[in-house]
Amino acid sequence: MPSNSKWVHWIVWGGLAVVILAIGFAFVREQRAPAQPRLAKRELPVISQLSGFTLTNQLAKPVGLAKFAGKVWFADIIFTRCAGPCPVMTRRMAELQAHFANEPDVAFATLTTDPGHDTPKVMQRFAKRFGADAGRWQFLTGAKPEIVRLAVDEMKLIARENPPGKQATPDDLFIHATLFVAIDRQGRLRGVLESMEDGWKEKAIAIANALLNES
Repeated sequence: MPSNSKWVHWIVWGGLAVVILAIGFAFVREQRAPAQPRLAKRELPVISQLSGFTLTNQLAKPVGLAKFAGKVWFADIIFTRCAGPCPVMTRRMAELQAHFANEPDVAFATLTTDPGHDTPKVMQRFAKRFGADAGRWQFLTGAKPEIVRLAVDEMKLIARENPPGKQATPDDLFIHATLFVAIDRQGRLRGVLESMEDGWKEKAIAIANALLNES
């Protein structure tokens, strides 16, 4: 029959072993759990408030901020003659459209830096090339000052003409951001992500879900 001190000894060490095993189990479970994007766990800042605008979509219909009222939407800026990142950006935006196919409160907008060439008919052909749903994804053209005000001043996207002496090819007409921006249901710019970096899609989905879940 062990003494009381031995019983205490076994109880203490047995309890310690249980605690160590519990900690080890929790650590392993945490390591095996899929990583959650940090963006989903923090509030997104308000970067700017979009004001009203009037542009024209690929169906030659006027589009303004009211078109996106109550929706979370992504926007970018490209030009259809672009031989550089524009097709990749548009293909990646199409991936987001597919991911949120069953979420009617997510929409998309693609602006052009080249409205002189990118007429509604040209934009429509470009949109069809990437399977854009005209009901959810607006390809916008219009007056250049209006595009500059919306894209550069309010969406904080970079877009400018490339001087002829610096053009690598005849179609290298513009320098523009390869960013996607996210706008909330109140028309406020809330997120910016680099569309060309690794992990862009997970980051975009996390931003959209965070904005969809806001009250």
